[in-house]
Amino acid sequence: MSDDLVTPIPTRWVGPLKLSGDVEGEQSVPLATYESPLWPSVGRGARISRLVDDGIRISVVDERMTRSSLFVAPSAAAAVAASRALSDRFDDLAAVVAAQSRHAKLIDLDTEIVGHLLFVRFALTTGDASGHNMVTLAAQSLMETILTWRPELEYGSISGNYCSDKKATAVNGILGRGRSVVAEMLIPSDLVDAQLRTSATRMVELNVRKNLVGSTVAGALRSANAHYANMLLAFYLATGQDAANIVEGSQGITYAEQRGEGDLLFSCTLPNLIVGTVGNGKDLPGVDQAIERLGCRDLEESGAGARRLAGLIAATVLCGELSLLAAQTNPGELMQSHVLMERRAGGRA
Repeated sequence: MSDDLVTPIPTRWVGPLKLSGDVEGEQSVPLATYESPLWPSVGRGARISRLVDDGIRISVVDERMTRSSLFVAPSAAAAVAASRALSDRFDDLAAVVAAQSRHAKLIDLDTEIVGHLLFVRFALTTGDASGHNMVTLAAQSLMETILTWRPELEYGSISGNYCSDKKATAVNGILGRGRSVVAEMLIPSDLVDAQLRTSATRMVELNVRKNLVGSTVAGALRSANAHYANMLLAFYLATGQDAANIVEGSQGITYAEQRGEGDLLFSCTLPNLIVGTVGNGKDLPGVDQAIERLGCRDLEESGAGARRLAGLIAATVLCGELSLLAAQTNPGELMQSHVLMERRAGGRA
């Protein structure tokens, strides 16, 4: 019996979502999940987007991938001197990266010193790739170059955790890792009432009490949301992403504000979307077809496909977040919906 097995995950296309800003038009999205109520929940948000003039507005704030390398200096003073020297030779370091890759570009570096340890966080743009391997390869070449420049330093590790990969940390939100995207929608009061069965006042109140205060009480790290991870994992699995990146990807902030006479401004800010349209896993038949259908392939500008994908993911997160929070403003609605949908699908309560 072969050890190579395929794990089936139910996948459904939901939508379309109506989008404007950095991603425009109407687009359905694929969600791979065992949690079947997620499909109609995201679908409710998508339906509302089609009823709003400009739908969900997408703003891509930044993009970069990082790898932090660890050097061991003979003393703290030597680590400080090396850190300053590297900042002064940034252009030379950028040339090292450019010489080995036509897609990777060094755009920033940050350093942290702990005792005699020197952490150097390299930030690169990586085209349409998520960039895990690309930045590691670049960091390897950069370390080799730096060790020739600064023979007093010793190799510590190619990755020193100041990146920070697949861990919930503050540094990614502060300095950036992956695509940073904001999705927002202004929902007229009549739609809030008819489609969400709630009000802007109740949504704002719940968001403050649950997402902001509740998350603070729980000790959340740069995160104030209800369930970003649900939509992220479903989208990541359907499009061949590294699913472990939902750890930092699900760090984000939901914001709600009443406008005018009961309109609801609702937004989701996701600063750490580590996604790509090329690379490992993207050549699988179902994945390849999904990325093609999403319109994220063969775009003229390098990185445009990954930016579009990140925008679509952020919009999907907003749809699911909006729907869940609305349900939670009404006693009993969330559980009743889950029971009805899962029993209808044949699951056991």
